[in-house]
Amino acid sequence: MKTLNSLKVIKANTKVLTFMLINIFLLTCGLTFGQKPNYAGDWTLNEGKSQMGEGRGRMAASKIKISQDAIAITLERTSKRQTGEEFTSKEIITLDGQPCENTIFENRTRKSTANWSADGKSLIINSTSVFERDGNKTEMKGVEIFKISDDGNALSIDVTSSSPRGERKQTLAYDKVK
Repeated sequence: MKTLNSLKVIKANTKVLTFMLINIFLLTCGLTFGQKPNYAGDWTLNEGKSQMGEGRGRMAASKIKISQDAIAITLERTSKRQTGEEFTSKEIITLDGQPCENTIFENRTRKSTANWSADGKSLIINSTSVFERDGNKTEMKGVEIFKISDDGNALSIDVTSSSPRGERKQTLAYDKVK
């Protein structure tokens, strides 16, 4: 009788141990495979793969330097003015969905919030830019959806912006500088 009870206890303990090991394995896999993408690196615009749309495609950043940690993403974008002169704007945006305000150049400020997509594979940045020209303030709203390729060598940014001039959509393709 004692042996029979001992066997029942061993079987019960084995089931509990197996259950715990399976849960630990699944949790570990979830943490490994559920990690958010890291966009850090230097990126150059691939105009051939980009869909610039009509109009002001020249305003797309020719280079982007991205730094990222668990708290924030820093975007340093190099673009050209209409005169051909290069300029760099820098934004630091927290990844917790809280609003951040940055001066991106001259008198233009941008308030942005960043959130991860439901599947955790894309970063979505919603922004509102305000700038003044000839005494008139203009507001431009935008959404940027950052996606990285599986091999980490290509970045695409789907951009939708709206202003008093209308709505514009672009897909910007960037290659990682090696």
